[in-house]
Amino acid sequence: MTRSLSRFLAAAAAAAMLGITAAVPAQVTPAAPAPAKPCATCGVVESIRYVEQAGQSSGVGAVAGGVLGGVLGHQIGSGRGNTVATVAGAAGGAYVGNQVEKNKNRKAYYGVTVRLDNGKRQTLSMASAPAVKEGERVKIVDGNRLALLQN
Repeated sequence: MTRSLSRFLAAAAAAAMLGITAAVPAQVTPAAPAPAKPCATCGVVESIRYVEQAGQSSGVGAVAGGVLGGVLGHQIGSGRGNTVATVAGAAGGAYVGNQVEKNKNRKAYYGVTVRLDNGKRQTLSMASAPAVKEGERVKIVDGNRLALLQN
């Protein structure tokens, strides 16, 4: 062995006996990736309900039905019978006209409730049956559409 090698080994052995260690640079661990930004409009479909909302009546149907019923009732009989038929026709026509108007104004839709990742619930009204099922993970897009997310 050469002289410098033997001196180095002697110094290393002495340092080891005294517990002196060479300064070793600390290992740098890569930083964990930043957590993904939470999705404020993502969640799970909690329920899907078909809803029929009764129509409202403005009175126009009742008035139109009453007039039409009165005119038709007036065509029946003569004298007192004619008067009774006119009144009955007007009352029946008003009732039927009111019901027709309510049926015309009836609304039907699907109510889809989504439990968002932040714990809140949001219910969307959809004109047709949604393409998602209860329990599926979705994202609410533009406030009124659902996009299916991969789990």
